[in-house]
Amino acid sequence: MSFEPFLTAPLHIQIHVAAAVISVALGPLPLYRQRRDRLHKISGYIWVIAMFTVALTAFMIHSFAVLGPFSPLHGFALLTFWSLWRGVTLARRGHIHAHQATFRSLYWFGLMIAGLANFMPDRRTNEAVFAGQDHLGWWVIGAGAMVLILVARAGRAKDDGVRAASAS
Repeated sequence: MSFEPFLTAPLHIQIHVAAAVISVALGPLPLYRQRRDRLHKISGYIWVIAMFTVALTAFMIHSFAVLGPFSPLHGFALLTFWSLWRGVTLARRGHIHAHQATFRSLYWFGLMIAGLANFMPDRRTNEAVFAGQDHLGWWVIGAGAMVLILVARAGRAKDDGVRAASAS
């Protein structure tokens, strides 16, 4: 593993990567911490700022362009802006379960899917981690997809249990 592909990248990519790493690493603290205290609020605001930065800097990256300068990953950036606004608004209105669901979905199905896409061949993350053995990135993408499927199924099972309990 070598950080060289990131260290030699343009500044906007370095900022994007730094914000993404902060988002991935910090995310579980505000998203899954049982106590909703000052630490939750501070780490949550840092996470929201980091996610906003990831989405904003994504619009400066065009290496995976499909439609003009844009790619499907830019759709995740738009979804991120909307999810951040919605999640903060829901918390301020006291709709905590919807707030949690919005941010957990953003973490797992926005941030992680976009992150897995960075393991595609000829991407900096793939180059940094696998040093020219691009095919190994497909294994990461496959394993990550399996984890996301399990997370989605666990969430669906939990939702079904909540619905069943409230119907009784």
